[in-house]
Formats: sequence, C-alpha cells, structure tokens
Amino acid sequence: MATSPISASDKAKPPVLVAFGAAVRRHRKAKGFSQEAFGDACGIDRSYMGGIERGEHNLALVNIMKIIDTLGLQPSEFFRDLDDLKSAVRNG
Repeated sequence: MATSPISASDKAKPPVLVAFGAAVRRHRKAKGFSQEAFGDACGIDRSYMGGIERGEHNLALVNIMKIIDTLGLQPSEFFRDLDDLKSAVRNG
C-alpha cells in the first residue's frame, strides 16, 4: 500500500501549506541540499525553513520565489509538481 507524503499530524494544518512544504522538502533533497545549506542558499533561516517544510508558515511570494530560484526550477514546474501533492492532501 502506497503511503501519502502527508502525515496524520499535518491534517490540522492548511493543506496547501503542507503540500507546499512537502514539495520543497522533496526538491531540496533531490538537489542534495541539507536543510541548513538550503536555507543559507535561499537567505532563509534554517529553523524557519523547517517550519516551511512542515506546513507551519504561510510564506510571502518573495520567499516562495527565493525557494523556487534556489531549486533551479521555473515556477510553473514547481507548482505543477505541487498539484499531485495537493491532491493527496485532499484525498487523504
């Protein structure tokens, strides 16, 4: 049985933030960044980045673009990937 990237503790958080955080984490790891190195590269504190990945922060567009740029992705590419994760959150 396949497991969702969204945990039971995430259900109380806004689903879009949980999906966004899961996408950031997946792309960060795929690029070989530690959370601390990724935060440094984005200019975002590591502890705040952890909150982003856990779906605890509603980010400003400026920070969203810093993350996407650091990942080397186009916004459309990042958000297309987010579609699948958001569906998983909705379907549970």
